[in-house]
Amino acid sequence: MCLKKVLAVEVFEVEFGKSYWRTFEKGIEREWLLTNGIGGFASSTIIGANTRRYHGLLVAALNPPVQRHLILSKIDESVVISGRSYNIYSFKTPDYVMKGYHHLQRVVFDHLPTFIYSVEDVFIEKTVSMVHGENTVCVLYRIISGENAVKLKLAPLVNFRDYHHNSGRDYMSFSRQPYNGGVLINPYGLNVNINIYCSGGNFIKEDDCWFVNMQYPAEQERGLHSVEDHYIPGYFEIEVKPGEDRYFTLIATIEDDIKDPDGLSIIKKEKQRIEDVLRRAGYRDGFAMELVRAADDFIVYRKSTDAKTIIAGYPWFTDWGRDTMIALPGLTLATKRFDDARQILCTFSKHIKYGLLPNAFPDEGEEPSYNTVDAALWYFESTAKYLKYTGDWRFVRENIYEGLKEIIDAYAGGTLFKIKMDEDGLIKAGDSGTQLTWMDAKIGDWVVTPRHGKAVEINALWYNALKVMAHLAERSGDDASRYEDMAQKVRESFISTFWNEEKQCLFDVVEADFKDDRIRPNQILATSLTYPVLEGEKARKVVRKVWKLLYTAYGLRSLSKDSREYKGIYAGDRYSRDGAYHQGTVWVWPLGHFVTGFLKAYGYTQKNKETALKFIKPFEDHLRDACIGSISEIFDGDEPLTPRGCFAQAWSVAEILRAYAEDIGVV
Repeated sequence: MCLKKVLAVEVFEVEFGKSYWRTFEKGIEREWLLTNGIGGFASSTIIGANTRRYHGLLVAALNPPVQRHLILSKIDESVVISGRSYNIYSFKTPDYVMKGYHHLQRVVFDHLPTFIYSVEDVFIEKTVSMVHGENTVCVLYRIISGENAVKLKLAPLVNFRDYHHNSGRDYMSFSRQPYNGGVLINPYGLNVNINIYCSGGNFIKEDDCWFVNMQYPAEQERGLHSVEDHYIPGYFEIEVKPGEDRYFTLIATIEDDIKDPDGLSIIKKEKQRIEDVLRRAGYRDGFAMELVRAADDFIVYRKSTDAKTIIAGYPWFTDWGRDTMIALPGLTLATKRFDDARQILCTFSKHIKYGLLPNAFPDEGEEPSYNTVDAALWYFESTAKYLKYTGDWRFVRENIYEGLKEIIDAYAGGTLFKIKMDEDGLIKAGDSGTQLTWMDAKIGDWVVTPRHGKAVEINALWYNALKVMAHLAERSGDDASRYEDMAQKVRESFISTFWNEEKQCLFDVVEADFKDDRIRPNQILATSLTYPVLEGEKARKVVRKVWKLLYTAYGLRSLSKDSREYKGIYAGDRYSRDGAYHQGTVWVWPLGHFVTGFLKAYGYTQKNKETALKFIKPFEDHLRDACIGSISEIFDGDEPLTPRGCFAQAWSVAEILRAYAEDIGVV
């Protein structure tokens, strides 16, 4: 890893060498991700072998940011030198492994990934970039030939299916129309064309050519269908003279036309865009800038709302209300993307219904899903953070204030899913068949982590919402006493209801005569929000309990190991995975609140900040693991804390960046 300056912005250039792919199994451990700002993406492993159904050089969002389809799986490259042919691509089938990675010399990440191959006395460099705002991918090749002429063959593996599914050749139908420098491919007679163009090469048709039985080990591990076929329309052939140093570009798109056929220009433009994102954020710290770069992947345009939204995680999540509100401060405020924050906050304000925020946004006019108790309460925290960063009271007053009042009234008087303020001022919600909090795993009728009743973090958020509302009402010239009185009652009831004197921490859920004393991370929110419901010695005891029983290098366990329900490994089929999802699996995002809670409880001294930094430091290493440059959704609860789930998660990146910037005070 080295530090360099590009356009006056310090950037980490990360390199990987052959020790990272001595075996196929080792080579597929690390993945990479590029995004296009409208929900589409490109992703694979560092050796170029696709191991997920979600891997591909072009996964396009047909209705941004949703309706994502695999368009181009990969490009299989072969090099011919003096009649000798070398395959430099890699893949796995059920009975064979292509080891083209043996020719892979280095992989360099400088905003974009570059793969450097060595064959005899020839170097082949390949850089991948997406075009921001388009369903277009660009692959720039550089060939440095030796004493002999070189022939490069590029075979595109084409598909057209929903990214959650697999496809077989017996069910696929494509037509093709070659043109000078490229080929148009039409799937299923639909009103869409896949345009693949290659500069400086000839397209050679192949009839009835298919890649059969590509195997996806990651899907096999998840207990899902793990083989797939792809269509090969033909291949591009490029000839390079002896001693020649030459660039050429391959572009794949579903746009109406190719606006810029020059790969060098496309890459320069995308790197400039990323540099602008970094410069706007204003950090000089390298780790902070890496997190800012990662944050950019999740902020995308949604066509149905004509505004920015936040993708919850790659490769399989779209945008979710709860995730958006938790991630918004870190992704948009800590990065100084204030206009994006305003767009997102306005969108949610427009979609308030029944005093609730959508858990899932509408597409094509469908009714939003409102099955969440906490998204609307997180909205208050995001609003408070927005005001703290911008001081933009006018925006809040004109666009958000009335919606916040509606939410308070709905929670106080009662709304969907049995969400209602009880006589003691606390919020209760749900029943045995619902999963309304963030611990929401459900398989059929099995609610894996039932938390109906009065949940500890919901009431910490409720107190915070009332205090935020009181502040906003006072500033607006309205009567704030109602909200202050409610908040005071909630605080008193919270302590008397949730304090567990025996364990010196908080109960997780209280329902009728039952108090759940299992140790979970939810209680940390009582110490970390803008208005913490718990302060002083009790807050310090909660922080210590969480630290002692839940803390790991990569986040907080969702359940302490001393619980009989604890599951330390998140693996296997859906039943096994969902059964462990919130039953011991480590989550990153609560760690941000743990850092904040620790410093609020113990004080923002230099010594305590140094301690807090130790909680964040492990992620510097993680940015070189799993998905290069991003942070995973979850990790196993048991050592060695293997990364699992989405390889790039919005609230993971957001909360580490927010805590690092806000609480540690990085510049």
